[in-house]
Order: sequence, then C-alpha cells, then structure tokens
Amino acid sequence: QVQLVESGGGLVQPGGSLILSCAASGNIFSIYAMGWYRQAPGKQRELVATITSGGITNYAGSMKGRFTISRDNAKNTVYLQMNSLKPEDTAVYYCNAEIYSDSIHDYNYWGQGTQVTVSS
Repeated sequence: QVQLVESGGGLVQPGGSLILSCAASGNIFSIYAMGWYRQAPGKQRELVATITSGGITNYAGSMKGRFTISRDNAKNTVYLQMNSLKPEDTAVYYCNAEIYSDSIHDYNYWGQGTQVTVSS
C-alpha cells in the first residue's frame, strides 16, 4: 500500500505564488512518474503537469509558462511551483503517481487533494 501526502495549498492573491509538495511513502520499489491534476467546482478533473523519473515533463497548455513541476527522486517527492496565479486557478489540486511495488507490478495512486484559492 502507498500513501501520497500533499501540502502547500492555501489562499493567495491574484498574481501571487504558491508551491505544492507531494511525498510518496509505503511499499515502493520504484516510481515511474508523478504529477498534478486539478478540479474546480462544477468542472472535470484536468491535467496540470507530469514528470518522469528521468525528468521528462508534460504541461497542460493553460499552465505552461506559469507553473513548473520538479521532482526529488531520492525523497519520492514531486513539487509544483505556481506563479502569476489567477482566480481561474482556484481548484483542488491532486497528486498522482505511477508506482511499482516490485519489478513487474505497477499501480496508479492519488493523493487526498489540497485546496488552492486565488482571490482578493
């Protein structure tokens, strides 16, 4: 069993910055990729960004240039640096990870979500 623990969410003014963290723990043999998704009220969950253990990144178009995803493989932790935040960035942000419990068995895990609110 694996647990993803998120932190760093909160209230920020438009134009401000925030950094989210997600640490994976439990029965981990290796991690192929980690990422962030978000879900605003009344909307579907959408991709924010992902990163592989090799450092290959993928961003959604609306976030590219403002958000930066990074990873510390030694700590099984992924980060999301968010800059120039807008009210439309308000959402619950979820951590996601593709994790191997051994050399052949992999599973997809989700964190509990952390609230990010951008408002004056």
